Amino acid sequence: MARKPNYNFEKRQKDLARQKKKEEKLQKKALKKDALGNDIPESDDPEGTPEEGQETE
Repeated sequence: MARKPNYNFEKRQKDLARQKKKEEKLQKKALKKDALGNDIPESDDPEGTPEEGQETE
C-alpha cells in the first residue's frame, strides 16, 4: 500500500518559500531605495538643529 501524502508538510514548505521570497524582495527594495538616496533620516529631536540666523540658548 502506498503512503499517504503529508499535505500539511507540503503546505508549510510552500508558505516558508513564499515568506522567504517576500523578505528577499523587501530587502532588495530597501537596498535600491538606499542606493537612490530617497531615504530621509529621521531625528529624535523634533526641533532639530538651529538653522542659520537662529540663536541657541
